[in-house]
Amino acid sequence: MPETEKQENSPNPAAETKPADGAAQAAPDLPTQLAAAKAESAAHYDRFLRTAADLENFRRRALREKDELRTAATGRVLEDIFPVLDTLAMAAAAARQPGAELKGVADGVEMVLTQMRTALAGHGLKEVNPVGQAFDPHQHQAISHQASSEVKEESVVQVVRVGYSLNGRLLRPASVIVSSGPAKEAAAV
Repeated sequence: MPETEKQENSPNPAAETKPADGAAQAAPDLPTQLAAAKAESAAHYDRFLRTAADLENFRRRALREKDELRTAATGRVLEDIFPVLDTLAMAAAAARQPGAELKGVADGVEMVLTQMRTALAGHGLKEVNPVGQAFDPHQHQAISHQASSEVKEESVVQVVRVGYSLNGRLLRPASVIVSSGPAKEAAAV
């Protein structure tokens, strides 16, 4: 056999020990790396739990603040309505007095109504009262049509129930009777 073949076939002790030494050197690194990975994983899990708890606390705080805000807003509205209730109670007491005049009671009720409208308007409530205006299905609810020579076709003849909007958002449409134009004569038979 040629000498080169002998060298290739013969075991090289130096070549065999190098991988074994490399594996021996890598082996101590694996437990260290595993321990580091476990520590990092534990840190991330702890951070996740804290973040989840913070999110839950934020959610609860937001709900509590929302309820407190709603209560405060309701309180403001009610504070503005208290004078209306006081006036209404005085009007009821005055109406029960002997010799109370109907006109005086009606005037008192009208004043209470004005006071109530003013209080609610201060909180953004606006009446939708479209007499004579063009019918708008987004703001009005037609309950019937009526012939009218004075009001043009598809305009509001009468408001049966006033509508309301709050800061531009429709709460209740106005119930209206819509003009169908001048009355058409029946065809002669």
